[in-house]
Amino acid sequence: MSTFTNVKSATTVPCIASDAPRLLSVQAAEDIEYLVKESEVLTGRAGRSFVVRGADWLVYRVHWHPRELPGGVKVERLDARGHVLVTQHLQVWEFLEHSLVEAQAAGQLYTPPVRRLG
Repeated sequence: MSTFTNVKSATTVPCIASDAPRLLSVQAAEDIEYLVKESEVLTGRAGRSFVVRGADWLVYRVHWHPRELPGGVKVERLDARGHVLVTQHLQVWEFLEHSLVEAQAAGQLYTPPVRRLG
């Protein structure tokens, strides 16, 4: 996994390539909320990246803040350079019908491990 710095927002986002080492399998849909919050606490950056392992290796960044964000869950579809292509604001119950949850149920949803900054 490499990183890409988005000049517009001055944030660093992971770029996940098909040869990326050690992606963690997301075991249950309920784990997504925990994984997002874990990443935010350990890195100090909003959201967490997930990849749908398949022919296209689709990359998403998920923000989980039901009390703060409109709808509660923000899902960003990222391009290969980490730029946001599409943003969706979803209620938690709507997110449970999202393609990310479908990918998890099929055993195709992964996330890079996070490390504490500093």
